[in-house]
Amino acid sequence: MDCSTSKSRQPSRPYPFRILAMVVSLAAAFVLLALPVLHALGQDNIFTGTSTGAAATIRLAVADFKPLAADPQTAALKTTFDTTLYADLASAGIFDIVSKSLMPPGTPGAPSEMQLQSYSNAPASASFVAFGSLGMVGSKLIANGFLFDAKNLQYPQVLAKQYSEDPTEDSARQIAHRFADEIILRLGGGTPGIAESKIYYVKISGGGTPNVTKEIWEMDYDGANQHAITHLGTISLSPRISPDSSRLAFSSLGRNGFQIRMYSLLLGRAVNFPEVGGTNISPAWSPDGREIAYSSSRTDTPEIWISDASGNLARRITSFRGGNVSPTYNPKTGAQIAFVSGRTSVPQIYIMNSDGSAVQQMTDGGYATSPSWSPNGQVIAFAWDRKYGPGAPGGQDIYVMEAATKKWIQLTHDGGRCDFPSWSPDGRHIVYANSADGREAHTRIWTMLADGSQRRPLTGPGADMPNWSWK
Repeated sequence: MDCSTSKSRQPSRPYPFRILAMVVSLAAAFVLLALPVLHALGQDNIFTGTSTGAAATIRLAVADFKPLAADPQTAALKTTFDTTLYADLASAGIFDIVSKSLMPPGTPGAPSEMQLQSYSNAPASASFVAFGSLGMVGSKLIANGFLFDAKNLQYPQVLAKQYSEDPTEDSARQIAHRFADEIILRLGGGTPGIAESKIYYVKISGGGTPNVTKEIWEMDYDGANQHAITHLGTISLSPRISPDSSRLAFSSLGRNGFQIRMYSLLLGRAVNFPEVGGTNISPAWSPDGREIAYSSSRTDTPEIWISDASGNLARRITSFRGGNVSPTYNPKTGAQIAFVSGRTSVPQIYIMNSDGSAVQQMTDGGYATSPSWSPNGQVIAFAWDRKYGPGAPGGQDIYVMEAATKKWIQLTHDGGRCDFPSWSPDGRHIVYANSADGREAHTRIWTMLADGSQRRPLTGPGADMPNWSWK
C-alpha cells in the first residue's frame, strides 16, 4: 500500500507536532498554509542503500531441507524452518529467488547428494543454491546448512554451518534467521543480514480518548513474535533502542507530564532516568551509546537537549522559537543531528553539528517531520506533506533525501497518511507507519525496500512509531 490522503482532506498534524500542540499549546506556531511545492530539489536518482555491496541481484535457489527423521515433530519444525528461510532470503533485497515451481526434483540434504547442474541449468538457472538437512538428534534440533556456487563445479562450497537448538518452533525460526544472515553476509558484499534484528513500536489500545493507552512492544523484523515490553497503563511514545540493544528509551506520560523513560532489556525492568520540567519527548541515541538527544520544553520553548545515557549532564544545543523536536544522530559519524524545527512557521527538516552549530535547512516547503538517518550516514528518510494546507492535493508520504545534495525521491504514493520511517541496520529496508484513512486506531506498521518497492504490512491496526534495532 502506498501513502497519501484524499484531495479533499483537511490536513492533520502528525506527531511530534500533533502531540506538542496538545500538551504544549503550540497550535499558534504552525499555521495552516498551503506552501509552494519544494522547487529547489530535483528527483534525480540517489543512492538509497538498497543494493549496498551487490552490483546486481543474485539468482538464488532455496531448496527445502531434507528431514533427518520421519517423525511428526520434525515435519512441523521443518515446515517452519523452510518457510522462514525462504521468506528471509526473498525479502533481503539482493536476490532473485528461484520459484518453487522451477526447482529440480529431489531434496539434497548433503554435499554428496547435490547435483549442481540441475540447479544451474534452465529452468532454475541459479547462480547459488542453499540446501541442507534438519531433524532431531537426541534431544536437540540439528540443522546442517550449505551454500554452493552452482557455476563452480570444481570448488562449489561457499558456506557450511551446523546449528543445534532445543526443538521448538521459535528455535526453528531462529536457526533459519541465522542461516539466512550468513548467506546474506557472504553474498551481499559483507553487509550483515537483518533476519535477527528487532523492531520496537507503540501499540495502541483502549478504544479511544480518554481510555486509550499506548505501550511499547517488540517484534521480529518480519512481524513475528509481537509482545509487550511495558505495562504502564498510560501514553508511551517514540521507543528508541540503544546501539547495543540493552536499553530502550521512550517518552511516557506521568504525573509530571511527558518524561523520558529508560527500560533495561537485560534486567527486564525500568531503570532510573531523571525527571525535569516541561514536556520531554523523542529520545535518540548517539551511535556510541553514551548520549541521548531529546526535545525538552523545560525552558518554555521545545529545544534539543543532550544528556549522558543516564540522563545527567544535560545541555541545550538549540535556541530557536517555534519548537525543535525529533533529533536523530548520523549513525555513521555521530557528528551530525537531523531534527525538526518550526522556526519558519511550518515544520521542516534541518541538520546541525552535534554541538548545535552549522544549522542547515534541508526541506523548503510543505510539512516535514520524523527524520531518520540511514546507517551509512548519507541519506535521510522522513515524512513529508509537500502540498500542505486545507484542500491541497497529495498527502503525507515517505521520502528519502541525500544529505549532501538535498536531492530527494518519493517512496510512497496515494494510500493514506505515512509517518515515522526507520532504517534497517543494513540500509536496504525502511519500516514505517501507515493509516489508510488517517485515523490513529487504524495505523499499521509496514516495511519496504529503501527504493519503495516490496511493501508489505507487519502488524494489524493499532501499531505506530516503529524503530528498527541497530543490529
